[in-house]
Amino acid sequence: MSFSINNRRYTGCKAKLTTWIHDTIVENCNDCNSFCDLFAGTGVVTNALVNEFGSFYINDFLYSNEIIYKAFFLKQDYSEEKIYGFYSRYTALDPSNISPNFVSENYGGKFFSEKDALLIGEIREDIEFNKHKLNEKEYAILLASLLYSADRSSNTCGNYDAYIKNKNISSSFRFELVEPIIKNQEDPRNIQISRIDSNKLASNITCDVVYIDPPYSSRQYSRFYHVLETITKWDKPKLFGEAIKPAPENMSEYCKSKALDAFKQLIYSLNAKYIVVSYNNTYDSKSSSSKNKMELEDIKQVMLKKGETKIYNMNHKPFNAGKTSLDNHQEILFVTEVGVFR
Repeated sequence: MSFSINNRRYTGCKAKLTTWIHDTIVENCNDCNSFCDLFAGTGVVTNALVNEFGSFYINDFLYSNEIIYKAFFLKQDYSEEKIYGFYSRYTALDPSNISPNFVSENYGGKFFSEKDALLIGEIREDIEFNKHKLNEKEYAILLASLLYSADRSSNTCGNYDAYIKNKNISSSFRFELVEPIIKNQEDPRNIQISRIDSNKLASNITCDVVYIDPPYSSRQYSRFYHVLETITKWDKPKLFGEAIKPAPENMSEYCKSKALDAFKQLIYSLNAKYIVVSYNNTYDSKSSSSKNKMELEDIKQVMLKKGETKIYNMNHKPFNAGKTSLDNHQEILFVTEVGVFR
């Protein structure tokens, strides 16, 4: 078994909407060669369009997402023999022979079972120890494989804002490999991967089609996925509180009260032929932290000032780990032809 890029639980993931998003973009965006996924998240939208354009920008501000993009999309040759050598060692590990480590001491019996935490920490330490023997693509493949494998065995509802309490956690971790999409440096597509604040990147790129799917609620993704971020960075920070989180970092302006200001600055600074914005109407929430910081009419007015805007919608029940009411939920796409006003 191997992991495809779609095999993640991720808040706001568009995996079930990629055909609709793909078709809408292809039908509306003519004579285009470059595509930018500005808040790429899981990367599934880029994957859906990877055969439609010649050049791609893939961007997100999470360390874990950046390493995943490199595993799937980085244009670099890699040794399958070397990767499978690590795979064979990792799948043969016995947790009873592993000493306590950062993951087991902090997350064992909480986000993962004790045995699974021992394995995850041991593998992560070994990947870092052998980093000098790996090129960038090989390192990313092994680390992304660990992230996907750990996520599948986590004791959560799909994110790491909290773990499930009062539960006997079963041990289910098995190290499996991700399957890269771009497999060598001879691939004809131009792929650029970055971890940059989206508003800063927006004013420094020129691209035919820019796809935007920012967070809309006050729930910060860096806090939702802090365990995967910590495993990726492997800086072993001091952790705090019941949810065992590090000190805050990478806090998005789109999750704060001035989200609309940030969105306007982003849209007005983009140099593109077409801008496509994803939005969902999950603002009828029992939780104040889940309420949208921007509403439908806000976005519509911003996009209309940028150019002719078409609005598409689809009924969709998204991944939801909280108390948000998803009755009559719709996914909405704004497609704006920049500088065209009719």
